[in-house]
This record gives sequence, C-alpha cells and structure tokens, in this order.
Amino acid sequence: MILVFAFVSFPCMIHLALHVLVPLSIAWSYGHWRNKPFWRPFLVMMATMAIDADHLLASPIYDPNRCSIGFHPLHTLIPILIYGLFCFSSKTRWVGVGLLLHMALDALDCL
Repeated sequence: MILVFAFVSFPCMIHLALHVLVPLSIAWSYGHWRNKPFWRPFLVMMATMAIDADHLLASPIYDPNRCSIGFHPLHTLIPILIYGLFCFSSKTRWVGVGLLLHMALDALDCL
C-alpha cells in the first residue's frame, strides 16, 4: 500500500480523495436531512467511478497533465448531457448525480 502512494503526486492524491469525500458528504447530507440511510446513495455514486474504465483506451493510461474532459470517450459532451438526463428519473438519479459529480471533479484538473 505504501508503494502505491510513493508513485502518486500530492495533487493526484487530493483529486482521488475528493472522488470519495465529496460523494460521501453529499450522501451523508441527504441521509441526515431525509432521515434515510446514507450508504445506498454513497455506494451508487462510488460505483459510477467505473466510468474511468475509458482511461484504459488512452496511451499512456494515466497522464497527470492531461485534461480528461473532452479526451476520453465517456468524458465528452454528449455522454455528459446524457448523465444529466439520468438526474430526472428517480430510479437513476443517484447514478446521474455520481456521474456529473465525477465529471465536475475531473474538470477541476483542467483549470
């Protein structure tokens, strides 16, 4: 485990931590205000991190200086608009929130 973090830069570690902490805080807030368990929305939002599988199509797979938005196929405008549509259905709302949140956090790397 220590070896993995030895090769990851500090900004990358912050980025990865945000991909866990932001969905956790949103799910916890939802559960707290609605008196519902927070773990279900949190797990759904964490499952949306699988969208990064499209990074396997890139060469190199990870480039800290590359902006994911607009580069990877599932990080382009049309899919992002579809993710937004997921938010309008109660059955897919947390998937849409997780995907849009993921895109927003990835967009921070483009600034």
